[in-house]
Amino acid sequence: MPPDPKHAAHFDTNRQWWDGVVPIHEASRGYNRPGFLRGEKPLCPVEHAELGPLVAGKKLLHLQCHFGMDTLNWARLGATVTGLDFSLPAIEAARRLSADSGIPGRFVQSNVYDAAAALGEKFDIVYTGIGALNWLPDIRAWARVVASCLSDNGLLYLYEGHPMLWTLDQERDDDLLVVSERYFEEPEPMVFEGDTTYVDGPKFEPRRTCEWNHGLGEIVTAVVDAGLRIAFVHEHREVPWQALPMMEAVGPGTAGADGRYQSNRMWRLPEAQRNLVPLMYSLLAVKSGA
Repeated sequence: MPPDPKHAAHFDTNRQWWDGVVPIHEASRGYNRPGFLRGEKPLCPVEHAELGPLVAGKKLLHLQCHFGMDTLNWARLGATVTGLDFSLPAIEAARRLSADSGIPGRFVQSNVYDAAAALGEKFDIVYTGIGALNWLPDIRAWARVVASCLSDNGLLYLYEGHPMLWTLDQERDDDLLVVSERYFEEPEPMVFEGDTTYVDGPKFEPRRTCEWNHGLGEIVTAVVDAGLRIAFVHEHREVPWQALPMMEAVGPGTAGADGRYQSNRMWRLPEAQRNLVPLMYSLLAVKSGA
């Protein structure tokens, strides 16, 4: 667990939210479980290009794996995969997805800060995907966990929403880019309440979530201080969902009834705004050998 025990209550709040949304996500058009079973729900293009060629024959750990769709996509590229998540319903759903798809994967329930003890082994690659780090109160403790799970010369790969993106007001309808949330990590979380999840699906009783942003400098420094060497940090102008109302779809995608949640489609800002803010970043780091 993170050093400050007060975050236990925040994790309990978030776990209840994630436990509750698992069946909604399994049934959603956004996740498109049937499409995944048909091989139609691949990894994001950036992930596939940057990490895809490196995973065959490697042991890959996916931290905060939710119900395992991305985890199993790495297995489709030849990795031996383990997914870890603190939500038992998510882990059970991941095991179902593995069984239904015929793609082997190991799935373990644990808080991410307890990953090293829960797993008891080292990995060639640790991967964390979109919308994971914002649920963590302490990015430095997370980086130490990553390092403890990596073999010598192992790789950390992140593909995440840019911390600048998370500061922007996502509800505006006037096409302005307005900073409304904190950029830097602070001890106390930002507390949100809502009755929907981030993909399509039915409304539910309003529930709270506790989230933290982490500046890009904080993330990079935490990784370096944990003993990893940065190979690259890339900032991207496209995002795999319609994060802001004015965004335009890029390239082909699988259209659904709800245009905001279309499978396999990227989004970007209008041309006049395209170079104003980064939307995503990817990071590759290496744990030095003994």
